[in-house]
Amino acid sequence: MSPILTTILISLAKIVGLIFIIILPMVSYTVYAERRVSAMIQDRLGPNRVGIPMTLLGFSKDIPFFGLLQPIADAVKLLLKEDFTPAHVNKLYFWLAPACAMAPSMMALAVIPFGSTFLGVPMVIADVNVGVLWVFAVSSLGVYGIVLAGWSSNSKYSFLGGIRSSSQMISYELSVGLSVIPIFMVCRICRR
Repeated sequence: MSPILTTILISLAKIVGLIFIIILPMVSYTVYAERRVSAMIQDRLGPNRVGIPMTLLGFSKDIPFFGLLQPIADAVKLLLKEDFTPAHVNKLYFWLAPACAMAPSMMALAVIPFGSTFLGVPMVIADVNVGVLWVFAVSSLGVYGIVLAGWSSNSKYSFLGGIRSSSQMISYELSVGLSVIPIFMVCRICRR
């Protein structure tokens, strides 16, 4: 097997392992924890009392499971939801806007190390020396998704809202970029 193909396969295995084995379950169960605390505070039937619904199958009681299957139920609900596209929107841009908004966050994960090594393989997808600059450059592309979402609605008010949100994101990125400069300067002085 060629070294390039081996590198590609290892990178794909890292991406799949990182996203599907670590990040998605972590997000699901942090949402579960938040919903459980909210349900306890509001004293409502939530993940703190929901179990396996055996009454639907004719049994007299549900099996208490403390809501641990709630993230799985949420995933099933998400997959079975109706996909609704309004008639007056530009359909291509309407579908492209969420992808343009989410792709930069996934691309930024490529340079974040999740450990040193695992079975001799470095636990980072792309080991580059300019990781911080990569994160800034890629995350700035999310502005296009916001503007595209406003543009796709064929409404001047939504478009103005998208422009306003994108200008807020740009001003935030400017301050974050400037706040990293002192850290780079200190690191440069410490190396000497």
